[in-house]
Amino acid sequence: MGTDDVREAVLDSARAAFHTKGYVKTSIKGVAAAAGVAPEVVSRYWGSKDKLFAAAMKLPFDPATAVPELVAPGLDGMGERLTRTTLDTLSNPESREDLIALFRAGASTTRAAAGLQAFMEESIIDRLARYIGVPDARLRVSLISSYLIGVTVNRYIVKLEPLSSMPEDDLVRIIAPTVQAWLDPSVPLPGGDS
Repeated sequence: MGTDDVREAVLDSARAAFHTKGYVKTSIKGVAAAAGVAPEVVSRYWGSKDKLFAAAMKLPFDPATAVPELVAPGLDGMGERLTRTTLDTLSNPESREDLIALFRAGASTTRAAAGLQAFMEESIIDRLARYIGVPDARLRVSLISSYLIGVTVNRYIVKLEPLSSMPEDDLVRIIAPTVQAWLDPSVPLPGGDS
C-alpha cells in the first residue's frame, strides 16, 4: 500500500469512527487498527485527534492553530473574523457535506451527538473562551457558535432566502456586529451577572 493509499484508508476509517462512535469515543489507536496500520502512522501524519478530525471531515482549518490565529489580532474586529471563518468553512461543499452527515448522525444517535458536542466544546468553544478572556466567555462563545451555526444551516442547508443568495460580504456586514457585541466585555449579557 502506497503513502496515499495509507492516508486515505486512515481517513476513511476515521470518518467512519467519528460518524458511528462520535468524537470522544474515537481514538487514534482504534482508527489505526481499523485502517490496518500502527497508531504511530496516524500520529506521524496528523499528530492529534483534532487534526485527524479536521482532515477526516475535510475542515479547511485545524482548531488548534485556527483559534489562536483568529484571536491574535485582539477583540477588535473578531466578530467579523469569526463570522467570515464560519461562512468560509461551510461554503466549501466537501466540508459542508461531511459536517452535515455528522450533524445527521448526531441527530439520530446519542453517541454521535455527544461526540460532536465534545468536539465543538473541546476544540472550538473552550479554546476560544480561554483566548478571549471576557466575562462569561464560555456563555458568550456558546451563543456566538449557536448563532453562526443557525445562520449557516439556513444559508447552506435549508437555503432560506434571502440568506442563501446574499453575497457573503453583505451577510458578514449584517451578522458581525451582533457577534462583536457578544464579545464586548463592557456590554453585560441580559440576565447575566457580568
